[in-house]
This record gives sequence, C-alpha cells and structure tokens, in this order.
Amino acid sequence: MIFKIHTKEKIYLGIMFAINMLFYTFFVRRLLVGLFYMFKFAGRDAILGMLVLLAYPVVFIALHFLGNLWLSGYLKGNAININREQFPDIFQILKDQSNKLGLKHIPNMYVLQGGGLLNAFAARLAGTHYVVLYSDVLEVAYQEGRSAVEFIIGHELGHIKRGHVSGLKSLLLLPARLIPFLRSAYSRACEYTCDNIGYALSPEGAEKGILILAAGKELYKKVNVNVLLAEAQNQKGLAFWFAEIFSTHPHLVNRVASLRQLQQASTLADSFVINPAKHLAQSQPLGFKEKEDAYKVLASHKDFYGSPEKANENNNQVTKS
Repeated sequence: MIFKIHTKEKIYLGIMFAINMLFYTFFVRRLLVGLFYMFKFAGRDAILGMLVLLAYPVVFIALHFLGNLWLSGYLKGNAININREQFPDIFQILKDQSNKLGLKHIPNMYVLQGGGLLNAFAARLAGTHYVVLYSDVLEVAYQEGRSAVEFIIGHELGHIKRGHVSGLKSLLLLPARLIPFLRSAYSRACEYTCDNIGYALSPEGAEKGILILAAGKELYKKVNVNVLLAEAQNQKGLAFWFAEIFSTHPHLVNRVASLRQLQQASTLADSFVINPAKHLAQSQPLGFKEKEDAYKVLASHKDFYGSPEKANENNNQVTKS
C-alpha cells in the first residue's frame, strides 16, 4: 500500500528529536553529576535533589498508565465491541484495511455513543491498539453507504500505522511536545498524512468523510465544495492562521483542499499511466516531468498493474511516447 507522508511530519519530527536529544543529554548529565555528589558527600540536600529529579518521569509514567487503564476499562464497560459477530460488515472493513496497511494485529474497534458528535479516534492502551467510532459515524455507514466510513476508519488506522499513538514514542518525545506550537504543528502534519492514508484506502469516501465531519451527516450533501474552497481562500488571513496554529487538527477546509490535490494527481496519473492511449489523444498532453511525478505516486501500486514490474513496463511505454 502506497501513501504520501506529509513532508512537514518528517520535518517537525526531526526537530522534535533534536530537541529531545538536547534535553535528555542535559538530563543524563545532571543525573550523573547528582549521583556523583550524592555518593561523594551523601548530603541530605543532594539526596533530596536526586529524588525530585527522578520523581518527574516516574509520576508522568504512572499517570499515563492510569489514564490508559481507565479509558480501556471505560470502553469495555460502556462501548460495543465490533467483531465478527457484532457489526461484521464494519469489522470486515477493519480487517481488510489492516491487512492492506500491513499491521501486525487487527486493532480492537468499539462504537461509543457520542451524543451527536461526529468523530473517531485511535489509541494504544495497555499495549493494545484501539479504534473508536462514535455512534453517529457508524450510522452514516448504514444510511449513506460505506465509503465515507471506510475513509474515517482508514484515517484512524493511519495513526496506528505511522506510530502516532505509540506510548513509548509519546514518552520519548515528551519534552518537545511541551512546546505548544511545535506540538500542534506536528499533530496537524500527522493528520494530513492520515488523510492521505484514508484516501489511499477509500478515495471515493475521502471528501465525503471530511464534509460529514464539517457539516453533519445530512447537510454535507448540500455543501458546494467549490464555493467552500473559494470562500476559504478569500477569507485566509491573520485570524484564519492564528486560529489554526493553536489547533492539533488542520482547518477542515484545508483538509478538503489537500484531498482535492490528491484526487487531481490521481486523475492525471490515470490519464497516462493507466490509459496512455486516452491521454495521448488529448489536445494538451502532459509534459514529461508531470508524467514522471504522477507515475512515482502509482508506479509500484500493485492494485493498478498486479506488480511493480508491470507498472514499470507501462510507464516506459508512456514516457517514450
């Protein structure tokens, strides 16, 4: 399964790792110095200082564990587990997408009453991955078709695939995550990546899935996406930017625009990689660079040709024409 990792996710993750390396180097140095003075002088103040220094990570890990334990118990006691016997059609989506993404284990999935809230989330609790759908999201699958829910489930599985919900990773990145703007910027980039993964798994439901989150399960059908994007473009400014930099998620209009770009890239690729004859018949064919860029997105995608070797063979026929 090929999907696009948002460039900024890699950049921000690199910055966070660099900050953490500096922090942990300082922390270890302080720890070693503290141990040296403690064993050399065995003073009360030195011992107390060491205990305080060690208390912070211990307390955080304990609180993190208790929070995960509570959420795991809450889901098991108040949500409905989706499995082969309970909502088997939704479980099949989960199973198929997990296999396509190469996940080692199929995550546990629950449906939870959200009080009308349209949302979903992924988490890692006590070493087990969970995907939670709010009940109104699941209703969409039965009222409007599966494609939008396939995208939403694919998006949440993307968080698991990319390790965004890893407890160890969260602990290691904790110092950098305490920097407000950096943490939210990294989170927004991760959301774009997971939208890309959701699109790769369900291109038909991608835009619909985002619009449902924006306008609700009924009104989304009346949204004119072209007008929405045009208005958002005209309204961009300081307030638009200021509101987003504090958020862990991109503005929904930006997510729709990003998916539109993916859709256009896929359409261009289809025009000359999947059906080169149709593309070459067009009055304004793409240039070589455009062909090459779009080909890179799809070249090794087995769903199109059955094998990467066959994809290369088709690409050579197109680029030589």
